[in-house]
Amino acid sequence: MPDPVNSLKDKVVVIGGGAKNLGGLISRDLAANGARAIVVHYNSDATRASAEDTVAAVKSIGADAFAIQGDLTRVSENKRLFSETKNRFGKVDIAVNTTGMVIKKPILECTEEDYDKIFAINSKAAFFFMQEAGRNLEERGKIVTIVSSLLAAYTDSYAIYPGSKAPIEHFTRAASKEWGSRGISVNAIGPGPMETPFFYGQETRESAIYNQNAAALSRWTKTGLTDIADIAPLVRFLVTDGWWITGQCIFANGGYTTR
Repeated sequence: MPDPVNSLKDKVVVIGGGAKNLGGLISRDLAANGARAIVVHYNSDATRASAEDTVAAVKSIGADAFAIQGDLTRVSENKRLFSETKNRFGKVDIAVNTTGMVIKKPILECTEEDYDKIFAINSKAAFFFMQEAGRNLEERGKIVTIVSSLLAAYTDSYAIYPGSKAPIEHFTRAASKEWGSRGISVNAIGPGPMETPFFYGQETRESAIYNQNAAALSRWTKTGLTDIADIAPLVRFLVTDGWWITGQCIFANGGYTTR
């Protein structure tokens, strides 16, 4: 019999960047597999409609949900996200952070503004989201952060994107050690380039074609890229039966990078 502690039954889930793309799919997937409530965070007014669509989809599945806007580069907004969740649902069991941004530039072209912006979004926001999760999660809670397989890449023009994701790997190890006594598992997932607008926004036709053929298993997918449908089940596993896995950064990329 499955352990009810590690099932999604009666679980309240906060998803940073939960409105669309991978975050939207995770929101729907966890609801479809038994979560009681999904809190769909989104950053800007441009994503409001997607957040509302995701909330409607979650409710149609039978779970409760609400959307909340916030700039997670501000510590106060992380606090508000988790406090509002507890005000509405009484607890938080699972926290998944999918937020992030990409800047693809050679090192000599990166500006101070580029550096400050991407580290605020990819590193600072992830740290304080994780901090509030650790502060608010129930015992046996779960935390998952989406990073990037480019952490193991040897390539040009990607310095500050994976560089700003790299600290999360250490945050994950430290948090898993600090909160293990409460039964909380903490992990990161590094997908390969995903078939979403998030990928194509910074790629040329030539670099897109390269990435579509770079993974060992590329020929067995529709586009050669990581499909978000192959990442959502891994998130679901880590927040349920995979509870014994903690402190890890797991690459799920079809053999795009490894180490």
